[in-house]
Amino acid sequence: MVVDTELLKKAPHFSGLSPDEIESIKEHVFERTAQDGDLISLEGEPADTMYFVVKGIVKVYRTSPGGRDQILYFVRPGDSFNEVSVLDGGPNLGNAQAIGKVVLYGITSRDLEVIISSYPKVAMNLSRTLARQIRRLASLVEDLSFRNVMSRVAKILLEQTTDGSEAKPRLTQQDMASLAGTAREMVGRSLKSLEEEGAIRMERHRIIIRDQGLLSEIAGR
Repeated sequence: MVVDTELLKKAPHFSGLSPDEIESIKEHVFERTAQDGDLISLEGEPADTMYFVVKGIVKVYRTSPGGRDQILYFVRPGDSFNEVSVLDGGPNLGNAQAIGKVVLYGITSRDLEVIISSYPKVAMNLSRTLARQIRRLASLVEDLSFRNVMSRVAKILLEQTTDGSEAKPRLTQQDMASLAGTAREMVGRSLKSLEEEGAIRMERHRIIIRDQGLLSEIAGR
């Protein structure tokens, strides 16, 4: 399918480029679609393509030898993944899985080299994107190292609140456990404790935030 120039402009990698430059870059971009649950890339396998999410959400996670998942982050429209592996020639750092129907724009490592050689500003934009990813992963390490499980769960709940302007995945308790680096049972206990504290209210498959200030305090923000 034809790559949409307007959608490509929203990618932070191409910020500050002229319409003519975007049109030229578009020749190096291809579209790929994935259905709910499809694995787009596999941890440890060779990587030769970086992707931008155009529609939907992609979950990036690692799996332990014992089969336990740790969600690293969610990739939403306008964001990207697989840059590190494409740039250093190493394997995929994690699994990338579609949540719902996903539309992606891809650039192979060879085409990325051509783009960077032709448009040095892309290299600067790419470095900023990688810096943001490093900060995000540093925050994850901090959470796993210094916050207790209930604080981690509270932080996840706060991060999932939305004003409707940004797509958010619907998380199960298992997803929350994979984000918090703990077992699903521990998430269940933490949610019960948060409800007893008056920070949230549980309604079947919904979690209602009753006191955002209290939840922020418990999360350590």
